[in-house]
Amino acid sequence: MESMQVFKQHCQIAEEYREVKKEIALLEERKKELIAKLDQAEKEKLDAAQLAREFEALTEENRTLKLAQSQCVEQLEKLRIQYQKRQGSS
Repeated sequence: MESMQVFKQHCQIAEEYREVKKEIALLEERKKELIAKLDQAEKEKLDAAQLAREFEALTEENRTLKLAQSQCVEQLEKLRIQYQKRQGSS
């Protein structure tokens, strides 16, 4: 009788152990998923920071080019006026 009770307890402990092992495996898998998501989020954060830096650089380059274009337009207009004056006086 006592050995049957020990056997049943052993079976119950074995079942609990199996359930705990199963839960550990599920938690390990979830941990891997979360680590992968964290890695992806960090990569995206770095990508976003890089894009922000590129945007700032391109914005500054655009501003510089617009200024240069404006100066060229002014210079061209001055040259046109000088040319017209020469044509008028000749």
